[in-house]
Amino acid sequence: MEEIKSINTEELKKKLDNGDKLELIDVREDEEVAYGMIPGAKHMKMSDIPNRLNELDKGKEYIFICRSGGRSFNVCHYLQQQGYKVTNMEGGMLEWGGDVEVNL
Repeated sequence: MEEIKSINTEELKKKLDNGDKLELIDVREDEEVAYGMIPGAKHMKMSDIPNRLNELDKGKEYIFICRSGGRSFNVCHYLQQQGYKVTNMEGGMLEWGGDVEVNL
């Protein structure tokens, strides 16, 4: 099995603070993201991903986010098998100490 690339919340925050242009995708459920997502992240529920592959570009690298890092890891594994470039945010939103956008 190919290894899944990962990034921790501190590394991700540094990149965002430096103004890096990153493709962030939050795979949590609607009621979870309502309490806050990393600014700039796109919401794509885990269960919707197989039907929304046309929205992803194989030329780009995506960082996947969930609550604790488990679901996003599974999404990364699935997408990597489909030929996408993926990175899992370890620790998920539970460990995220940066800004969040709340959409309640």
